[in-house]
Amino acid sequence: MKILFIGSRLYDDIDWYVKSKGIESVLTESNENAINLDLPDQVFIVPRGMDGPKQVALMQKVDAIVPLIGIDPPLIDVAHMKEEVEEEYGIPVIAADVRAVELTSNKIKTKAFYDEIGVATPKYQILTGPEDLTLDLPVVLKQGEGQGGKDIKVAKTIGDVEDYFNEFDQALCEEFIEGAEISIEVLGFDGEYVALPPIYKGETTLEGTHPLNKTKTGPCMVEGLDNNLVQHVAYKVAKNLDSDGIYEMDFMFSHKNKQLYAIEVNTRPNGTRYLTTATCGVNSLCELVNMAIGEFSLPNVYDKLEYYYSTEIPIGDYEGPAPKVPVKSFEHNDFVVHGPEGYQRVTARADSKENLEKLVDKLT
Repeated sequence: MKILFIGSRLYDDIDWYVKSKGIESVLTESNENAINLDLPDQVFIVPRGMDGPKQVALMQKVDAIVPLIGIDPPLIDVAHMKEEVEEEYGIPVIAADVRAVELTSNKIKTKAFYDEIGVATPKYQILTGPEDLTLDLPVVLKQGEGQGGKDIKVAKTIGDVEDYFNEFDQALCEEFIEGAEISIEVLGFDGEYVALPPIYKGETTLEGTHPLNKTKTGPCMVEGLDNNLVQHVAYKVAKNLDSDGIYEMDFMFSHKNKQLYAIEVNTRPNGTRYLTTATCGVNSLCELVNMAIGEFSLPNVYDKLEYYYSTEIPIGDYEGPAPKVPVKSFEHNDFVVHGPEGYQRVTARADSKENLEKLVDKLT
């Protein structure tokens, strides 16, 4: 079995799994100085875009293509390549299709999609200027495209709204929900979908604290919230998107009115994947490989499910004990260190809250 992987930044997360399956790995990357280029069996440096990876896939006669892309801009090109390669050459591409990417890559289209399928989302309006505002302050201002908190502002006063329009001509404006931030991964392939356990990412703040600077925990344990509801809504969203790969979904749970709100959905690997793996034993990136080799199924995922308490802590530069090899796997580790130097995080798990606290004390 030969698989083409597109993008090297996330490849070290699954290199151990690819090798354990006896898969011949081919990787394309546009940056000749990128990390992890020493791991696959073959590496091809190609221009940006999807034409280079497509040509390599055909030249190498690969059995499947797995894009490992964690940012939004290339996803639409991947989707177009998927549809072309699958239709013309019969090579499966484990990624979202054009419709799913178009609906999820623009926050305004995503809002309309939620309305269409009957999923609750915060009240919103499209502003072309501060004078259009009819929602009560505070509000959250966003651009249609962007990720990682880019171009998002919590406006507490009309002056904050005016300041935002000094930089932008339009804004997606939604009511500010005071409550819990929740993330969940959904795996989808060939019409089958499974929602993994929700992750708690902290409370919303008027300061707009970035999720990377918060301590996150799994499974989500928020008073008044049923995790089965989160999984049910996430499944409904994925089912209506009707495509393959990983879905990353963000929700808010209002403590005031006990309402779950859908915020956004992305068709790519997400930042809480380590926590999800630590909490339930299912590694979403490894499942992409299973989709490529014909080993993905709901029974197989359910058989892997485990139950742990987990947490992810921003730590800067990790100086604790070294994890066992493979260092990015929870199969032989109770913690994983990830992220670039200076911004590293530790994700740890244990079979009880007490043991998790002891492990965190040991690591930090």
